[in-house]
Amino acid sequence: MPISAADHLAFVQAQRSVSFLQTPAWGRVKTEWGSESLGWYDGRQLVGAALVLHRPVPRLDRFTLAYLPGGPVIDWTGEIADWLAPLAAHLRARGAFAIRLAPPVRTHTWDAAQVKEGIADAGTTRLTAMTAMTAMTGERPDALGAGVTRQLRDAGWLPRNPENGFGAGQPQFTYEIPLAGKTEDDVLRGMNQLWRRNIRKAAKEGVEVTVGEDLKAFHDLYVHTAERDRFTPRPLRYFETMFAAMRAEDPERIRLYLARHRGHLVAATILVRVGAHAWYTYGASSTEKREVRGSNACQWAMIRDALAAGCDVYDLRGITPTLDAADPHVGLIQFKVGTGGQAVRYVGEWDLPLRPMVYRAFDLYMKRRSG
Repeated sequence: MPISAADHLAFVQAQRSVSFLQTPAWGRVKTEWGSESLGWYDGRQLVGAALVLHRPVPRLDRFTLAYLPGGPVIDWTGEIADWLAPLAAHLRARGAFAIRLAPPVRTHTWDAAQVKEGIADAGTTRLTAMTAMTAMTGERPDALGAGVTRQLRDAGWLPRNPENGFGAGQPQFTYEIPLAGKTEDDVLRGMNQLWRRNIRKAAKEGVEVTVGEDLKAFHDLYVHTAERDRFTPRPLRYFETMFAAMRAEDPERIRLYLARHRGHLVAATILVRVGAHAWYTYGASSTEKREVRGSNACQWAMIRDALAAGCDVYDLRGITPTLDAADPHVGLIQFKVGTGGQAVRYVGEWDLPLRPMVYRAFDLYMKRRSG
């Protein structure tokens, strides 16, 4: 049933970890979508919550795709139909032609050493190819993830996971550094020699990292990075909205880190934290002065702050599952694996068609647009 943003936020704040994509503030960030907060009750007690984003269908504005990124926030350990059936009934009545959700449930984990072995082995080209060699690689399947996957499939949900792990939604594969019970020295020891050297190099060169407010400076560097690395940047207004919405919920929810060398901005990053989970969400770097390692300095500052805040996880966000040295995407996992930590595969995004004809038309439209 619908709940107020205040009740939704109170529920989020009572949890150890909730995706920032499932906070009421995220609905205010995604201004091009409609949004609502929903709750599940056991008697008078709120026991589950969800942020639902409603995306209108082109030329069919009375129907929407109901999207729950990183959610819903429910107990995934039991019979999930008890949670998802009332969700489907409510959203169909609201005009949704389909539901897309992404359970915050992992299916596999690979530690840094095993990822490195996979990259070095010419015969292993994907993380998923290592699942058949559990005893050899140290890959750890998760029984909960397998159970959730089975229940979703049995209930008619359709997997939406692209081959490379990235799609229009959230990545299925991420790279995370476990922090619970660790000190700064522990985390440093988990990093490879190159990462530790780059952190020391930044300090030796006099790189200073501050938590700042200059979003315009960040955005200018971000646009420069986008031109260099050939991706489409978001407008400055998007980041202004993001900071305003998230800080209205919690002044410590989002931070901007600025790395300067002799007065010149050389790197900038954005950290988001909800409870005990911290995410590296955006980064930018100057093409000049890359040798002073401003990006490494920003990462280390964010990791230290996540540790100081008592976080369990520092999340470097998406990777692709490729381990193929010839694949240009492999550089992403090579960079992140140097931090130590682990590669994680989640259940991924799943669709439940509520109005099959409209769903098929929408799916065809999206395939044509992406093609």
